[in-house]
Amino acid sequence: MKKKTKLNEWGYNLLTPIMRVLFKLWYNPTIVGKEYIPKEGSIIIASNHKHVYDQCLAIMATKRNIHYMAKKEYFEGKLAWFFKLVGCIPVDRGNKEDVSKDIAMEVLKNKGAIGIFPEGTRNKTYDKVLLPLKYGAVSMSYNTDSYIVPCAVTGDYVFRSKNLMIRFGVPFKVEDHDYAKYNDMLREDIESLMKDNLKDSNRTMEEELQSRNQDTKKN
Repeated sequence: MKKKTKLNEWGYNLLTPIMRVLFKLWYNPTIVGKEYIPKEGSIIIASNHKHVYDQCLAIMATKRNIHYMAKKEYFEGKLAWFFKLVGCIPVDRGNKEDVSKDIAMEVLKNKGAIGIFPEGTRNKTYDKVLLPLKYGAVSMSYNTDSYIVPCAVTGDYVFRSKNLMIRFGVPFKVEDHDYAKYNDMLREDIESLMKDNLKDSNRTMEEELQSRNQDTKKN
């Protein structure tokens, strides 16, 4: 029998108000479109992934408790305490008995919120705007009747950043088994949101790709 992980709720409620203040003061992020995040009901927040702190930007945008899916290695490193305390879901990508998707589905069936990076890992390339998207977000949306909220993160994670930005798009549901179609839709939404971010911050895609790779070297 597969053993399920009990997710932390109190830690999230304790830590995130402090994190929001400190993160805002240090990184100065811009949040656009947070009104698109449904205030109730099951949702899957799906974003590109450039930095270990990407989830913090989404957490800042809503008072909802978001259980992010994160690779199990994060639960063994220097930030393990944070990932455990805020109720992230450990994903063991090399284990066929991994129950992370079951845990996420349970959260969604209870009208909760999940955060996921459909690329499956941080994008460390210099030439790909997005890596191929995995089907986890669209399959969970279909099987739990949950909205997917597309979003995009761009900019530099530096003190008092002038261009760090997260932007949310219009939510949608996966209404049939054509997962490839909806995955393409999600990809187009994320890329479009990224381009809108860059336009508003007067930044080129080349600059963004270079910055993203620098971020991955530091973390």
